[in-house]
Amino acid sequence: MSKVKEFFAKIGRWFKSLVVAPSPEVEPKLKTFWNKQGTRNASSSLLAILSGVVIGFVFLLLFAIFSPAITFKSAIEAFRILIGGIFYTGRTDTGALSFGFNPQLFGDMLFRAMPLLMTGLSVAIAFKTGLFNIGASGQYLMGTWATLVVALSMDTTVVNPFFVWLLALLAGMAAGFLWGCIPGLFKAFLNVNEVITCIMTNWISINLVHWFFQADNNKGAAGAQFVNFVDNTKSGFILKTSTNGVVTPTFGMDKLFPGSQVSGGILIAIIVAIVLYIVINRTVFGYELRACGSNRHSAKYAGMNDTRSIILSMGIAGALAAAGASLYFLSGHTEYAWTNNMSLPAEGFNGIPVALLAYNNPIGTIFASMFMAYINIAGEQIRGATAYNKYISDLIVAIIIYLSAFSLLFKDILSGKIFAKKKAQEVAPATAETVAPAITEVEPQQNTEQEAGE
Repeated sequence: MSKVKEFFAKIGRWFKSLVVAPSPEVEPKLKTFWNKQGTRNASSSLLAILSGVVIGFVFLLLFAIFSPAITFKSAIEAFRILIGGIFYTGRTDTGALSFGFNPQLFGDMLFRAMPLLMTGLSVAIAFKTGLFNIGASGQYLMGTWATLVVALSMDTTVVNPFFVWLLALLAGMAAGFLWGCIPGLFKAFLNVNEVITCIMTNWISINLVHWFFQADNNKGAAGAQFVNFVDNTKSGFILKTSTNGVVTPTFGMDKLFPGSQVSGGILIAIIVAIVLYIVINRTVFGYELRACGSNRHSAKYAGMNDTRSIILSMGIAGALAAAGASLYFLSGHTEYAWTNNMSLPAEGFNGIPVALLAYNNPIGTIFASMFMAYINIAGEQIRGATAYNKYISDLIVAIIIYLSAFSLLFKDILSGKIFAKKKAQEVAPATAETVAPAITEVEPQQNTEQEAGE
C-alpha cells in the first residue's frame, strides 16, 4: 500500500513541477518546453495551417451564400472532406459521406509528397546559406530532361534496368547541380542577386528542354526516341520510363497501398531529408553553410570559404530539386508533357511554402510536404463529391497554402516580438519628450559656465 501511495505521490510531484517552479532559479517544465525553439516553430506552423483552414471554410460558406447551385449542406460536406482528405471513401447507400482508411489516396499522398519534399529541401538548404532559391523549377526541369534521356536511351536488354535507373537518377541530380551552380557563381563572384539569375535560368531551362524534345518530335514516329508516338494522341508527352523497363523499386509500398501510384521514391526522399539534417546540424560543412547564411563577411573573417559555401549550397539545392523530378518520373507512372513550354513546374514553387512551413528544417519538410499533398488531394475530392467546381476547390487549396507561409508571423506573435515592438515604439516618443527639455536646460548652463570662465 505504501508503494502505491509513493507512486501516486511521484506522479503528483511531476504534474506540479510542470506548472510550479521548485525554486526561483528553475523554471516550470511547461515554460521551459514552451520556450524551446522547436516548440515555437511547430506551434506557429500549426496556427498558420489552422488559420488557413478556417478562412478556407469561410470562403466555402461565401460561395454557398452567393451561388444558387451550392447549398449550405454542400459547404459542410466540402469542409468535412477538406479535413478528412485521404480518409474519404465515398458515399454510403443513403448518400452520406463515408470516411475510413483509404489505401489508394494514402499512397497517392505519399507519391505527391515525394517531389515536394525534395524541392522543399532544395529551398531550405539555400535559405540556410542566406540564399533564396527561386530557381527550383528550372532545376527540376533539367533533372527531368537528363533523367528521361538516360532512362529511355539505354538498352535495358543489354544493361541491367536497375543500373540504368541508378544512372538516370545520378544524371538528373548532376544536371540539377550544374544548373544550380550558375546563380551560385554569379552570386559568389559578381554579387548578382540570386533571385534574378534563378528567374532567368528557369525560363532558359524550359525553352532548352522544349527545343530538345521538339527536335526529337520532328523525326516523326519512325525516328523519334523519346516522344510518345506509340499511343494515339500522346505525341505531346514523353514515353514513360516503364516502357524501357526502368522503374523505381517499390520496396513493398504497392502492397501496403494497392491501387495507388506510390513507389519506393518516398522512402529515398525521407532518407535524404534525414541525412541532410545530420549534415547541416552535425558536420563542419553544415556549420560553415549556416555561418555563411548568418553573416557572410563574419564567416570569411573567421577563415571560412564563403565563396565555396555559396556555390556548393546552390549546387546542392539544384541537385535536390532535380532528384525530386528524377524520382517522380522514374516511378514509371507519370508522363512529361513536353509541349507545355509556357509554364514552369508547380513543384518547384510549391517547395517554397514547404520550406517556410518547416522553418527550413529538413525533418520538418517531411511533414510539410505531406500536408501540401494532403490538401491537394482533399481539393480533388471536394470537386468530385460536391457541387464545387475545379476553380473553387483550387482557390480554397491556394488560400490554405498561402496562409501556411505566415508561420513566421505567428511565431513573432507567440514570442511576443510584435507586441514588444509596438511597446518600444510607444515608449520612444515619450523618452524623446523627456530627454529634450533636459538637453535645453543643460545648454544654457554650459553657456553660463563658459562666460564665467572668460
